[in-house]
This record gives sequence, structure tokens and C-alpha cells, in this order.
Amino acid sequence: MREAAAALAAAGVPSPDVDAELLLAWATTTSRGAVLARAVTGGLVQPAHVAAFRLAVARRRTREPLQHITGEAHFRALTLAVGPGVFVPRPETESVAQFAIDAARATAVAEPVVVDLGSGSGAIALAVATEVPTARVVAVERSPEALPWTRRNIDAHGGAVRLVEGDLADAVPDLDGTVHVVVSNPPYVPDDAVPRDPEVRDHDPAVALYGGPDGLDAVRALARTARRLLVPGGALVVEHAEHQGAAVRDVLAAEGFRRPETHQDLTGRDRTTTATR
Repeated sequence: MREAAAALAAAGVPSPDVDAELLLAWATTTSRGAVLARAVTGGLVQPAHVAAFRLAVARRRTREPLQHITGEAHFRALTLAVGPGVFVPRPETESVAQFAIDAARATAVAEPVVVDLGSGSGAIALAVATEVPTARVVAVERSPEALPWTRRNIDAHGGAVRLVEGDLADAVPDLDGTVHVVVSNPPYVPDDAVPRDPEVRDHDPAVALYGGPDGLDAVRALARTARRLLVPGGALVVEHAEHQGAAVRDVLAAEGFRRPETHQDLTGRDRTTTATR
């Protein structure tokens, strides 16, 4: 692990020690905790596992995302399948999901309807479905590359989420005026703001990253869709970049939403804006 961490650090990987531990856990089909325990006790690693580990480290040194190598990403209580073609869910989006979960729980109806626009891996939709089991959750995704991952994750977690292939700009007209919560982590990176991290720049799908000249094209579209879908008093929850809070509030206010408010994630950065229909 020390050898791998040094190699990853030399390649500029942001968390080389953690990645080395996680890759060895993957290669040995065990957990990070078990790997750390064996490191203390001096447990041996079988040659086949060593070979798999070295290959995984070599891939990570090229800045291929850790989640593409292991084939999974962790989101709240979920383990999701991910890989090329789908956006890897981030820890900061867990707080976005929490706002949607809280809004669904706060409704006065027995089976609140929740729509996740641009679902990708299905992370937010599945978090709501598993943590608010009475909710009727719909995941909307248009990307032909992402859709197989969405389906795979929904199937793996019991199939309780309804998956709709479509664009967030004109999604699910059959639900107009019946939805209690709309949530979205849309593409919000301005077209000319190319991310520095190779894991993002070279591996996350562009359709999930870039949102037009100011990064807000998708936000404008989903605001119109949310206004059409939501019941009066329904909640809209939107993820955005830390510098976009004021602009997102303006978009939502212009669309007629009430009480737009921006909230920080666990790192203290503006991350989520909520509003009421």
C-alpha cells in the first residue's frame, strides 16, 4: 500500500493513501477496514490479488476515476454501479438528496410523487425511494450512454423507481400538476470552464457537465418543467456550483417560484437552492 500510495501521489492523485487502500480492498474482494487491519497484523496477500492490485494502481495513475476501476460508487446508504458514460455521484450531492427526502417526508399525502430530472446513475432517485419508501419516485434520463447504468441500479435496488427516457425540458407531461417534489443535479459548468481534474475533464460525460455559456441553460429548462409538474406548494430542489446561488435564485423567481433559498453543503459551499411552487 505504501508503494502504491507513493506512485499515486507522484501522479497527482488527490488522495493517494485512501485510493491505495480502496484499490487493495477491491483487488482482495474485502473492505477497506479489513485491509487496514491486515496491514497492522502483517497478513499476506495472494499473488493473484497482488497482480490485480498493481494493474488497478497503474490505471489510477493515468487518472482514470477510482469508481471506474472498482465499478461502484457509494452514495448515502447505497452502492451504485458506475462506469464510462455516466456521471459519478459526488459526496456533496448527498446533501441535495437530503433536501428532497425532507421535502417528500413533509408532504401531507400518503404517497408523495418525486421526480428526479437528469437522474444519471439514479443516485438521488434511489436515495429518495429507499429513505422515503411511501414515495412514488420517477427518474428521468435522456443519455443513451447513461441509461443502462440507471436501469442497472434501479433493478439492483428493487425496481421501485419508475425510469422514463426523456429530456428534462419536456419530461413526463402525464404528471403535470401532480408532483410534490422535483429534484435535479443538472449540468451546470459553463461551457468555457473546463474542469482541471482529469477524472472529471476526461471521464465524466460532457452532457452531464456543461450547461451553456453561463452554466444555467439546464436550470432554466428544469425550472419551467418543475413549474408545470408541481402541485401548488410543491418543492423544487436544485444542485449548482458554489458561485451560482444568486443566479439560480433569480432564475427560479423569474419563473414564479416562491421563497428561493440557497443552502451550503458540508464543506460550507453554496450547493443547493430550494423553492416553492
